[in-house]
Amino acid sequence: MYNRTKVEVYSEHEIIAVHVRSFGKEKYIQNEDHLASWHRYPTEWNPEKFIADAALIDAVVVEYIKKVLARNEYPEKNYRACQGIINYKKRVGETRLINACKRAESFNVYNFGIIERILKSKADFIPLDDEPKPTDSNNMPLHDNIRGEDYYQ
Repeated sequence: MYNRTKVEVYSEHEIIAVHVRSFGKEKYIQNEDHLASWHRYPTEWNPEKFIADAALIDAVVVEYIKKVLARNEYPEKNYRACQGIINYKKRVGETRLINACKRAESFNVYNFGIIERILKSKADFIPLDDEPKPTDSNNMPLHDNIRGEDYYQ
């Protein structure tokens, strides 16, 4: 039942909720106390939260998350992408997530899907061109002054 000032909700003839009626621009008003637990946490999401979560991992992840948040998408969609990316820390570890963000950055692609594809294909293990490649003691550089192991046999 409702009138000009309030809305009353009944269940089996018993009143279960009373709210002040709103006539503002917003057609719907959410009361956080009435949200189910699985709907409550997204209302606490904001850019600062995701940047702070990323800062606990690495500066590379912070920069990547900032670019995800800057996409021309609905904020909720960007927030879900950020949450998915940050959740990968628990599944694959910090190092792999950092490497995946570096690789995705090299492609100039900023979304959850690319991070997921990089991690599933293990492309995060492939060094980027601007990173020094690990040197192996068996891979000696070719040079006239280096005789190699065959010389001593």
